Amino acid sequence: MNNIYSKITELEMEASEHSLVINAIQPLDPARRCYRMIGGVLVERTIKEVLPAVQQNKEGIEVVIARLNEALERKKKELTDFESKYKIRIRKNDGESMDDNSKKEGSTQGVLVGPANA
Repeated sequence: MNNIYSKITELEMEASEHSLVINAIQPLDPARRCYRMIGGVLVERTIKEVLPAVQQNKEGIEVVIARLNEALERKKKELTDFESKYKIRIRKNDGESMDDNSKKEGSTQGVLVGPANA
């Protein structure tokens, strides 16, 4: 599930980059020169040629994100089914460990109090 989460995040970043590029070049003259990176090679094209390709790539990325979200939902359901089938309960140790740390800090401070009559 963590791998799917990270891949979704990565693809969402790519989709937002594609949106930025589309918004930047859309108002420009279609005959204007622009450069596109294809497989590590910088290629000179016109905006008229590049814009549809970038839009198509963005749509493809969005389709993949939708599929990954569906796969993530399936994995979540599998996990809950597995937990209920084998009666597995996940403990949250974060709260307990913080309480233990605060107890340790309080006991190790070593505050000295003088006699009451002094």
